[in-house]
Amino acid sequence: ERPAGAYTSKLLDGGVDRIGKKIGEEAAEVIIAAKNNAPEELVWEISDLLYHTLVLMQHQGVALDTIWAELRRRHQPKDEG
Repeated sequence: ERPAGAYTSKLLDGGVDRIGKKIGEEAAEVIIAAKNNAPEELVWEISDLLYHTLVLMQHQGVALDTIWAELRRRHQPKDEG
């Protein structure tokens, strides 16, 4: 469901441009929080970044399971033979 006026609905309606802008802003804020050595702020900003990334994934039809599978694939030992 996409309730009218809900923040997530507005993001989805704005498409990649709106969602991407927020991801860029949140990524910068994550960096600033880390440089400030502010753990509580860092948790807050990473939560925002993750939320907006999940919204983008929903918009693009990318399932979280697909991301986990890719990460597992990247960390499997390479065949030497």
